[in-house]
Amino acid sequence: MNLAIRGIGGDLGPQHADSFHNDVHKDLKADFILANPPFNVSDWGGERVRDDVRWKYGAPPVGNANFAWVEHMVHHLSPRGVAGFVLANGSLSSNTGGEGAIRRTLVEADLVDCIVAMPPQLFYTTQIPVCLWFLARDKSGGRFRNRCGETLFIDARKMGHLVDRTHRDLSEEDVKKITRAYHAWRGEPDAGAYEDVPGFCKSATLEEISTHGHVLTPGRYVGSEAVEDDGEPFDEKMRRLAARWHGQQAEAQRLDAAIEANLKSLGYAINE
Repeated sequence: MNLAIRGIGGDLGPQHADSFHNDVHKDLKADFILANPPFNVSDWGGERVRDDVRWKYGAPPVGNANFAWVEHMVHHLSPRGVAGFVLANGSLSSNTGGEGAIRRTLVEADLVDCIVAMPPQLFYTTQIPVCLWFLARDKSGGRFRNRCGETLFIDARKMGHLVDRTHRDLSEEDVKKITRAYHAWRGEPDAGAYEDVPGFCKSATLEEISTHGHVLTPGRYVGSEAVEDDGEPFDEKMRRLAARWHGQQAEAQRLDAAIEANLKSLGYAINE
């Protein structure tokens, strides 16, 4: 359907088939994979393919197909192939059914190129927050920068704007900010120099990821956004804040006395 409404041709195989149980593209090795697989499918029939050749990084749990999709895509990547896909945020940290072990193996194999945490409410059909995974078979870069042993984390959760009560949209500038960070990190021409930005992006080593138990949630790596210095000397600020606190304490006592008097006038005095 997606191909048809965009006028794009594609080889979908000789017949309708199930990707997991009847892979009609067994010999396909793709340079690029772009996918939005269904999230958290529990009845994907995983018990029937426990020893499948695609599960090189660990057998995915029978109760959730998320990492079955991931390994299916990795299996079909060419030696220099790149995959980009959407998954539920749980894929970044879940340890259920061996998912944590699969994620660790993918990281240790240096396949995880970039993880982007997206803002909530991006879809019309679900409110579930999502993330973008980018996997690369070869990070040595070729004409771009060598990023072997590194993963880029981007935290875009605060980006976008609400277009109605239930739906959020990213502006063109939001998209450019995310893509500029990735292209700069990759060392692509005209993308500028890459720098870690506290609260937004961080290039982490495999060792750093290991210290976080191979959890891939970007917020763990990018840290807090830098707070702009307001120029007020620290000693003056502390005196001002202390004076404000004392004033608020006095106001609180006044309000407590007023509330107690009102309760007493209504016959609800507290017995001492």
